[in-house]
Amino acid sequence: MKLIETEIPGVVILEPQRFEDERGYFFESYTRKWFAENVCDTVFVQDNESKSKYAVIRGLHYQLPPMAQSKLVRVISGKILDVAVDVREDSPTFGQHAAVELSGEDFRQLFIPRGFAHGFAVLSKEAVVQYKCDNPFSPEHEASIFHDDPKLKINWLIEPRKVIQSHKDNYAPQWDEAPKFRTCKNLYEK
Repeated sequence: MKLIETEIPGVVILEPQRFEDERGYFFESYTRKWFAENVCDTVFVQDNESKSKYAVIRGLHYQLPPMAQSKLVRVISGKILDVAVDVREDSPTFGQHAAVELSGEDFRQLFIPRGFAHGFAVLSKEAVVQYKCDNPFSPEHEASIFHDDPKLKINWLIEPRKVIQSHKDNYAPQWDEAPKFRTCKNLYEK
């Protein structure tokens, strides 16, 4: 597995080593020991999957402590722009984002630590996305930010008039009104 840094420390791309022959391919998508030694010592407890069509934007979503989540995102088929926004008030990258294209062709994954809002835009006809979370979904701790807040300056690579979102995401709070994490320290303590 190759580890690739993004512009935001802690948000990293994982690129697996693939073995291909006339039968097809094989690769390890996750190994706990390697992940703990190279990325973050956390335990994933929930796997999620979504299928979405072109121009769907899901997010920006996150959970507040004590149920904050980190996510390991991969695309099974199709192509997305995956985005992580730092919502940790004492972080040097507070309010900044990392945006990475992931596809079923490149097999890359994006790790998004606790303290980040997460969202993605579907850039292909459709996309199937899977992600691991290290805390279960908790409705009373969920938060969101409107995807197109001008303060975030995210280029979603989709014309705004074509964007498809849930009712809930369409009415998510703007950046200034969304809840933030007070600290970026000790986010992995249970």
